[in-house]
Amino acid sequence: MTAESKALEAQKEEVLPSNGEPTRDRRTFVPRTDIYETNEAIFVVADMPGVTPDSVDITLENNVLSIHGMVDSNPPEGYTLAYAEYEEGDYFRKFTISNRIDGNKIEATLNDGVLRLTLPKVQPTQKKISVKSA
Repeated sequence: MTAESKALEAQKEEVLPSNGEPTRDRRTFVPRTDIYETNEAIFVVADMPGVTPDSVDITLENNVLSIHGMVDSNPPEGYTLAYAEYEEGDYFRKFTISNRIDGNKIEATLNDGVLRLTLPKVQPTQKKISVKSA
């Protein structure tokens, strides 16, 4: 098996969400994801073609970031599918994140099937502590 065919097989990787059985009768894929880090934040970029801002659900609970994107299959009006190589399905991915992330300031954007998350890090606080005599 060549490296290219291995990569194609990895793209088709399915996942069963660990939070229960899916209620939709369709495949669920693991979206391809890149993660970048700076001193100020962690950036997550996930490919989720067909997902709209209204059909993606992102939650943070107990330091677990969950991403679930649902794809609505709507063929163009007046057309019937003659042949398909692209298989549609939903997307699901979970990440365990550190407690150094400020969960109240996470931002998400979705444009052209690419989900971008910004996870700001908690900035260390510096406080001068006064010493009193006893």
